[in-house]
Amino acid sequence: MPKKPATFDFERSLQELEALVEKMEAGDLSLEESLKQFERGVQLTRACQKALTQAEQKVQILLGKEGKADLYPFEADSEEPQKQAED
Repeated sequence: MPKKPATFDFERSLQELEALVEKMEAGDLSLEESLKQFERGVQLTRACQKALTQAEQKVQILLGKEGKADLYPFEADSEEPQKQAED
């Protein structure tokens, strides 16, 4: 049975990336460990960038091809939203 791929946790990856940067900036790592941490940082950066790109694409789709959404004022008592006048 194939394994389900692990879900990507953007916030956790970003925290890990920030921790790696702090470690490397401290200058206490050996060259070998620095390279290993740098490689991990590149992986995290690419994964975060991919997640951000996917999120941006979803927003674009939700807003429509023109990049604009029809905005309606929220009225809790009303059944039908009233379309706002465009500028």
